[in-house]
Amino acid sequence: MRIHNLYVDDDGETHFRDIEVEWTKDGPGGRMSDTLPATGVIFRETPGSYDYAWHPAPRRQYIVNLDAGVAISASDGETRVIGAGEVILVEDTHGKGHCSKAIEGQLRHSIFIPIE
Repeated sequence: MRIHNLYVDDDGETHFRDIEVEWTKDGPGGRMSDTLPATGVIFRETPGSYDYAWHPAPRRQYIVNLDAGVAISASDGETRVIGAGEVILVEDTHGKGHCSKAIEGQLRHSIFIPIE
């Protein structure tokens, strides 16, 4: 299972990389990872007009898109579409940040899971 990861380097540039979930348990219900730390759950509804200029993430957090995607651009020029059902770990809490935009005017529901 792939998780998109947006991080910042020592020069303040943001980049994407992929993280693979490490499966540590296997049982009749399927494979599972270890329990990861989290400090809460935030539900969010984002309008189809969403177009947020350059900004750093407010905290380290996982974002799970439920029913629509978002286009996120890193400062190194890479843009990824994080689709419905996909997960991104945002860690660019300083530096140049990223920008994000709704896809095709779609309303999006997502879950934020802060980890600090």
